[in-house]
Amino acid sequence: MPRLHAAVGTLALALSAVAALPARADVLSQGQLQAAAHVFTGTAQCEFKQQVSLTAIAGQPGHFRLAFKNAHYDMVPVETSTGAVRLEDARAGVVWLQIPAKSMLLNSRLGHRMLDDCRQVQQDAVVPVTHELGLTTAAR
Repeated sequence: MPRLHAAVGTLALALSAVAALPARADVLSQGQLQAAAHVFTGTAQCEFKQQVSLTAIAGQPGHFRLAFKNAHYDMVPVETSTGAVRLEDARAGVVWLQIPAKSMLLNSRLGHRMLDDCRQVQQDAVVPVTHELGLTTAAR
């Protein structure tokens, strides 16, 4: 009988966790949609002559497709307190971080950078200012 009570308790806990989830996983919060408005799309040139492509997914506001080499990741914004834009594919464990001067692609599971010093057209305008101020990014 104690096992039955433990199982019922575990089931109740699992059901309450499911009830706390949004109705649909693809529905984003207002904060996520606001963050999505700041995502730079297009092709970014990265260090070591690599490139990554980031495009909005048609019909899915706030959802982006990131392509690097032969891999494709479906990314959604994650709200941050720093002002950096953070897109994440939680299933793949991949994170795209965008700051004014550059972007980078991270593997959060392995804890390493897949790509660094990626710049899109909007970020190229920022780089001369950062060099003027003595703030440099990695050489390409």
